[in-house]
Amino acid sequence: QVRLVESGGGLVQAGASLRLSCAASVRISIYSSMLQMGWFRQGPGKEREFVASMLWKDDAPVYADSVKGRFTISRDMTKTILYLQMNSLKPEDTAVYYCATRFGASSNNGRKSSDYPYWGQGTQVTVSS
Repeated sequence: QVRLVESGGGLVQAGASLRLSCAASVRISIYSSMLQMGWFRQGPGKEREFVASMLWKDDAPVYADSVKGRFTISRDMTKTILYLQMNSLKPEDTAVYYCATRFGASSNNGRKSSDYPYWGQGTQVTVSS
């Protein structure tokens, strides 16, 4: 069983930055070669959409076009924490942000939410104009 807990959301003005964290209960040191990690978001009245993903074992992230150049996904291998650094935030970034994980690389570069069986509870990010 894998448990994910997100934190770091909040209310900010446009142009500000936030860093989201996702603490994983799974022992990454054992399964580090197997994990695909992803960030998704769901805005008001919208479907859940892909934000960023990476394999835990390497540093080859994939981003949605809407966040490329502004958001950075990373991980702390000693603390088993996944991060999402969000810069130059826009009102359209307002959403509940979720982290997700799966064992084994996704054939879709981690872009499909249906590929992930394990999800956190989400953290709210609100960007005011």
